[in-house]
Amino acid sequence: MTQQATGVPVGEHGQESSYEFDRDTAVRPRPDDPAVFDADLSPGWSISMGLAVNGGYLLALAGRALGAVLPYPDPFSVSGYFLTAATPGPAVVRTEVVRCGGSISTGQASVYQTGADGAEVERLRVIAHYGDLDKLPDEARTTAAPPALPPVEDCAPSAAAPDSIAGPKGRRGLLDRIDLRLDPATVGWAVGKPSGKGEMRGWFALADGREPDPLSLLLAVDAFPPTAFDLGVRGWVPTLELTAHIRARPAPGPLRVCIGTRNLAGGLLEEDAEVWDSAGRLVAQSRQLARADR
Repeated sequence: MTQQATGVPVGEHGQESSYEFDRDTAVRPRPDDPAVFDADLSPGWSISMGLAVNGGYLLALAGRALGAVLPYPDPFSVSGYFLTAATPGPAVVRTEVVRCGGSISTGQASVYQTGADGAEVERLRVIAHYGDLDKLPDEARTTAAPPALPPVEDCAPSAAAPDSIAGPKGRRGLLDRIDLRLDPATVGWAVGKPSGKGEMRGWFALADGREPDPLSLLLAVDAFPPTAFDLGVRGWVPTLELTAHIRARPAPGPLRVCIGTRNLAGGLLEEDAEVWDSAGRLVAQSRQLARADR
């Protein structure tokens, strides 16, 4: 997909993308300053309808703006610092090209919204390396292996989550737009029996059938329930910082995702994620620092 002047990705025949993720991460360059973009944060990607928008969605929106100003198409490394909670509504993305190299370019972006007092409030600050994934060598030397998961049909669908956990159907925000299938071994927390291991595993896809690409991997690393739930924490777990490494262009089909934490201390925890495509390749990795509110 390419991106037209409105910021909405277009297909090979010039039509606007029909997929929600593409429409809702669209950015519109200002005629007087092409490094500044206007955007609309959709309530459909809220943690629960009407609340703060998901961090991975916000990172992807900023990533789309950076892809419009940098000379290379694909995010390699994206680090985001979440400064204040972003809410559905208008937003402004200000970008800066930091460096253009022979194969990697670096940029930064900040997402702003207007606060209650009329002043601009910075929500997210990002610095990222971009390049061309198709020009990377195919050679891989790795000891990593994709997680062993039950077949998709044997995993617990997020659509079946009770209203007491996910909210009423049709008003679940993010969970209405993604198709999560959780490994039954990692959903004990949903019935009051967390394992204490701090693990989440399962299958990820976008609910409307959009195939994965490098930008949607920024959403995938932050779309699962917080690992703190498996430690018995049931409060909000806001992300403070998230760094994602995009390692390859994903093949079509559902993604395998495994997320874990090993240390919850001082009210903070790390989450390490791996994302594997349908061809068995490790296509994304991430680490984030989050605050566990009880």
